[in-house]
Amino acid sequence: MDVTIYEVAQRAGVSIATVSRALRGTGPVAAKTREKVLKAVEELNFTPSRLGVSLAEGRHAANGVVFPDLAGPYYTEVLLGYEEVASELGRSVVILSTKGRTRVNDLIKDLAGRVDGLLVFGHAVPDPLIAELVRLGVRLVVISRDPLPGADTLRSENTASARALAEHLAGHGYERFAFLGAPLTSGDDVDERWRGVRSVLGGAIEAVATREYTVECGFDAARALLKDKRPEAIVCSDDEVALGALLAAEELGLDVPGDVAVTGWDDIMAARHARPALTTVRQPMRELGARAARALDELITGVRDTPSHLILTTELVVRASCGPHPQEVRT
Repeated sequence: MDVTIYEVAQRAGVSIATVSRALRGTGPVAAKTREKVLKAVEELNFTPSRLGVSLAEGRHAANGVVFPDLAGPYYTEVLLGYEEVASELGRSVVILSTKGRTRVNDLIKDLAGRVDGLLVFGHAVPDPLIAELVRLGVRLVVISRDPLPGADTLRSENTASARALAEHLAGHGYERFAFLGAPLTSGDDVDERWRGVRSVLGGAIEAVATREYTVECGFDAARALLKDKRPEAIVCSDDEVALGALLAAEELGLDVPGDVAVTGWDDIMAARHARPALTTVRQPMRELGARAARALDELITGVRDTPSHLILTTELVVRASCGPHPQEVRT
């Protein structure tokens, strides 16, 4: 494990800022103090990194955002909410998408050294690197993940809303279900949705994988599913997958919801304008981004130094794609 600037400071009995000044020559340091720092550097075999020195020296008036893939309405909405608040706080935003990149860990550490804190989406940053960044003192807010030691986490509620959605579909009398877009990673939002619907429907629902959570992947997986053993209702991991399922049903000459019901998650704009309009679960995407920006600012400015774990409320939105249900009010 690499030696950090914090360990050098502890060995020398000085602050990390003093270590930085001694190594860079950027400020007054007494000769004896400099000697203690250099001795600690030699004993620990310390190699200064941009990350460690930047953390020691102060702020950059910029925040980093790490995405698995900067595409689709979900990421767009969250980022818009984040950027709006960051701008109000006088901070710029530096974005890193990890999809298709090599040496991702190095890229993330380099970014962490150029910003005051990081917003991380889901599993875009692996757990061991999260732990290393926390150890280095990087201020972190992670969206859409289970609580992590030393980092703020922020997510929308999934399990209770997934149960409500499953109970609603069971109320239609459907008996055969498929979950389209099986979770790719344990502990993420889709995993929670899957576990929520399965807790209600049990063996009546099967998990069907998609390569990604996109319209194209939803279309491919739904078309194969509907040609094979057609379920009565398809519960989709998100609205993009659900829109793909609607297109696949249309191509195969199937009526939604007459031949198969389809539901989504997120309530993106296209969900309410699809035909039939999509039953879904509304999550506050822009609020997620805005709350994340404020949480990161609190950590950066020292308003608090203990991690916070926040869950935002979601809401079942019943529309036409799940079938007629006179007891429900559609929005």
